[in-house]
Amino acid sequence: MAQYPKGVLELFPDNHRKPFAPTAESPILDEPWRELQWGKKQEDLRYVQEYKPAQDDIKYLRVLLYGPVGAGKSSFINSVSNVIRGRMSNIALASAMTSDISFTRKYETHKFIKGRGSSKTFYPVVFNDIMGLEEGDNRGVHENDINLALRGHVKEGYKFNPVSPLTEGDPGYNPTPSADDKVHVLVCVMSINASQIKSSVLEKMKNVREKASELGIPQMAMMTHIDEVCGEIEKDLRNVYKSKHLRKKMKDFSAAVGIPMNCIFPVKNYSEEIDLKDDIDTLILCALRKMIDFGDDFIEKF
Repeated sequence: MAQYPKGVLELFPDNHRKPFAPTAESPILDEPWRELQWGKKQEDLRYVQEYKPAQDDIKYLRVLLYGPVGAGKSSFINSVSNVIRGRMSNIALASAMTSDISFTRKYETHKFIKGRGSSKTFYPVVFNDIMGLEEGDNRGVHENDINLALRGHVKEGYKFNPVSPLTEGDPGYNPTPSADDKVHVLVCVMSINASQIKSSVLEKMKNVREKASELGIPQMAMMTHIDEVCGEIEKDLRNVYKSKHLRKKMKDFSAAVGIPMNCIFPVKNYSEEIDLKDDIDTLILCALRKMIDFGDDFIEKF
């Protein structure tokens, strides 16, 4: 078994790049363990595009993405934009390189354009991307900054400082957040291709989840890079819920972070593609619909 330094949790212990030994057992199930209606992209897309928040005084349903560095948060925002707008776009800067340093540096709201020219508006679902979680007290986003963002106290454009988290009275602090400023859904983004996660990062994730639970904010998780961890999914994305390997990874993640399986959704972000693919869109829309449903239920309680 691989030996990891002290303070490292081997989250996905069999994610090591070794040739698979031939076995008689099939890597995929005969029937999917979770049902997903393929070929109904337009129906799902209309659901998302026609959504309006339950409360009239709330203009946008706000989704906050958090997770370790390199999980694919910014790439997911771009992928959502692609699906909603029906073309490739790039609204959130994302790094194409594997790195242990977060590419996101400031708190920014990403909106999705609806229409063109003088009639241009925005869809009522917005995403906030934040600096990635990293090991140590002086690296990555500080969990206190995430807690303040949940309650709407972080101003647009605030630059994250791992050494000195935001406090009341700072220029980036919003003392009087509106219902629109507050987070309505918290989404953990994790690469299923990761073989390990630092225990200190996992502890930060736990603290963020506990704070969101105190506030009653619904929580979900998304597993990215699913095509990189299973050859059957790489061959055909529709094998996603037939893959035994993926199901085990999702169960491992659920046990590690405490998010129920029915709140975890595998997705493939757009990366190499230059045109939209219906099967990629279907997985993204499935996760997006649940974000809207969970967030709207929370908004109704305001």
